[in-house]
Amino acid sequence: MSDQRRNKHQTKIKINIFNKFLFFAVLFLLIIACFIKIHSIISFPKIDKWNYQQLQKIDKTKNEFEFIVFGDNKNSVTTFENLMKKANDDEALFAIALGDLVYDGEKEKFRFFINQIKDFNKPLLTAIGNHEITDLGRANYYELFGKFYYSFATANSYFIILDNANETNLDAWQLDWLENELQISQNYKYRFVFMHVPLYDPQDSRTIIDHCLKDPIFANKLNNLFDINNVTMLFCSHIHGYYSGIWGKTPYIITGGAGAELHGSDPQHHFYHFIKANVSDNDVKYEVVTIRSPKFEFIHRLIHIARIYIYAFFAIKFWDSIIILTLIYLVFYIIFIKKEWLILNFRKKRK
Repeated sequence: MSDQRRNKHQTKIKINIFNKFLFFAVLFLLIIACFIKIHSIISFPKIDKWNYQQLQKIDKTKNEFEFIVFGDNKNSVTTFENLMKKANDDEALFAIALGDLVYDGEKEKFRFFINQIKDFNKPLLTAIGNHEITDLGRANYYELFGKFYYSFATANSYFIILDNANETNLDAWQLDWLENELQISQNYKYRFVFMHVPLYDPQDSRTIIDHCLKDPIFANKLNNLFDINNVTMLFCSHIHGYYSGIWGKTPYIITGGAGAELHGSDPQHHFYHFIKANVSDNDVKYEVVTIRSPKFEFIHRLIHIARIYIYAFFAIKFWDSIIILTLIYLVFYIIFIKKEWLILNFRKKRK
């Protein structure tokens, strides 16, 4: 192709891509996107100490009731919304989310999560996970949800929610608080403890990085503390699947199947679900409520994981992406089409 023909071809492309009609269409789209983005921020409901507000809604006088526990939705869309719908149909007194509510601690991710749960028809309490504390997320979490660890009681049960989002241990202040709370809990028939990161990793695989407390000495210390105080059940998440068993004398349930990518393909452990606990005067029974999960073949899991994050990205960042793309187009329009006009005007002003 000759230089003359090449130049004509490039000019034609520029005219097709950077014409006035498309310029004004992109500009209009940018204005609309900015308006929607600003409106979503301004109209976002005022959330202040979410967990405290939710605690006030719980009927604490009942001896017999159900509660729901789940963890690790991590800004997933379809699966988590299906879980919410199924939990909505249940007559549980309240629900507890065990952390990794979001992919990272950016405020926009928290907004998306709150929009997902705003129509939930029962009180929903949260624990903080390791994903919440990235990108200055600990401050954002505190602003929206309140205290990092807290407790409450019903007529016959005591509930303790911990913060081990650092994946290592509890600080000295929290540990002293926990010891005191466990003493108080002895006045109740049942004692339930909730934290994001499990004491140990029950997964039997050398190919998987341990998803548990990184300080094994502290994990043993905490385990002994739970044993001494006869904890009825320890609920954890962090591992994206379902496990149950006993550590020392303390029974545990790991429930990390609320929507994030599953950590394996074992049908006994790696599936989407939530836990329903039925508390009565006689005992506590636990039910695993399953949610539709991807097939166990590797390719199906891979496609599902890609879908989770692509879908979540566009669900959360759609208008941000539109703003960025339109701005890039407008900058290139000025550079390629209006460059000579800008230079000419600049020279006239200098004269």
